[in-house]
Amino acid sequence: MAAAAAQRQQEFFTVQFARAVVCEFVATVIFIFVALGATLKWPSERPSVLQISLAFGLTIATLVRAFGHISGTHVNPAVSIAYFVGNQISVIRLIFYVILQLLGAIAGAGIVYMVTPRKVSRTFALNDLTFDVSPGEALTVEIILTFSVMMCIFSATDKRRTDSRDNSALSIGLAVAMAHLNGIYYTGCSLNPARSFGPAVIMGTFSTAHWVFWLGPITGACLASVAYNYLLYPHKLTMEERLAILQGLIIPETEWRNTPENNSDRNWT
Repeated sequence: MAAAAAQRQQEFFTVQFARAVVCEFVATVIFIFVALGATLKWPSERPSVLQISLAFGLTIATLVRAFGHISGTHVNPAVSIAYFVGNQISVIRLIFYVILQLLGAIAGAGIVYMVTPRKVSRTFALNDLTFDVSPGEALTVEIILTFSVMMCIFSATDKRRTDSRDNSALSIGLAVAMAHLNGIYYTGCSLNPARSFGPAVIMGTFSTAHWVFWLGPITGACLASVAYNYLLYPHKLTMEERLAILQGLIIPETEWRNTPENNSDRNWT
């Protein structure tokens, strides 16, 4: 362990880190563009709850399959924070991911707005409380739905599982769709602060309950992280390993490529 520790380098200075950050931005732009575009109310057709739910779920499934092996395809500050709480990503990765996710959400929403006729673009699906739902009720819904999705994410992507993870992207996509089938009626179903933030910035309209779409998803995701990573299926890591993850220290690829150990045990971040 001591020899390996001496060989670790800061992930921030690696090409892999740069690729991950770029992919996170691109994936978020695509996610917001496709999913948000599916919510627009065109004169000839108004989207159903099922259509919107499938759009969000299938988009996430596609992006996880496309970029998951590079960046993890978080596309959601709540997910990145949950991975940090679960001691699976570094502080520097968390900061970069959240910033790029918010910028990607603004860019994605901006593209949708620019390419859509004005009469239609005004029907942007901004997250807000519906009917007589109170902020407290909305917060509860967001926490529960985000918790369920985050538990699925942790379970589906856990590299320690001995069974096949080939369907992890589809599993995560279906979890997102499931949450939307319920949550749309209450809050429009955020689950993702970036998804709420980007369209609000472009439209210049922030709901008085906008805080719900930050606090709810982040709280639900963190609760899931604590439950999965520390109570239900804890990682057996030494304090040295945990500190290395938080600091973003990794073993260079040239050092572990020809070793028999599993990649996930060598490149912790």
